[in-house]
Amino acid sequence: MAHDSHEYIPEIAVDRNGNEHVVQGWQGDNYGGKLGFWLFMLTEVMMFGAMFMVLTYYFTLHHADFIKASSELDRTLGGINTVVLLISALTMGLGLLKMRSGDVKGAKLMIWATMLLAVIFLGVKALEWTNDYKEGIFLGLQGLQSGNEFSKPFGEILFFGMYFTMTGLHGFHIIIGIGLMLWLLKRINSGKVTPEHNILHFNIALYWDLVHLIWVFVFPYFYMTGAGAIHG
Repeated sequence: MAHDSHEYIPEIAVDRNGNEHVVQGWQGDNYGGKLGFWLFMLTEVMMFGAMFMVLTYYFTLHHADFIKASSELDRTLGGINTVVLLISALTMGLGLLKMRSGDVKGAKLMIWATMLLAVIFLGVKALEWTNDYKEGIFLGLQGLQSGNEFSKPFGEILFFGMYFTMTGLHGFHIIIGIGLMLWLLKRINSGKVTPEHNILHFNIALYWDLVHLIWVFVFPYFYMTGAGAIHG
């Protein structure tokens, strides 16, 4: 009997006594799939955690400069992106719930909604970086005058360097997330991700939660540190 090419067919192993046993594949190995991905997530947390530790250390050395630099960031655009990413985490989670309940069409719709919000996030960030460039605080060129001297204190330059590094790395993770969601949609359309075998959907949703969680720390640390600063 011919099988659908997209149907999940478990592998069967036979022991010495001739008894058949189903081999646990990655599609059904929820424990192994989750454990492996949690280990990957740990490396991501360690990487960003180390950056936050460095940022905290230099904040104690250049307290006033960091507050001054933070006050120059656009909190409105940063706040908009925070809301956008929060909603995207909701749509991604709803997509997983719909997949598990058997609503494949609804799950795909939620994935598309999440990707749209991710693109909006990147667009807002691109606008913000464009404004930063016009104001002369972009990447390593911030504060440079015509000569070799800097118009901004070292602490501010250090702050902006960390800001562009961490938000840029976070944006790169957003792009990776969009690619993963496109791959997920392809797997759903081919029948390789189903309500019964959804570990890939679960792991990508977990990845997106991490992307959102990192931003939850990035936003207050960079944008809100100088919220009370007063310019003369």
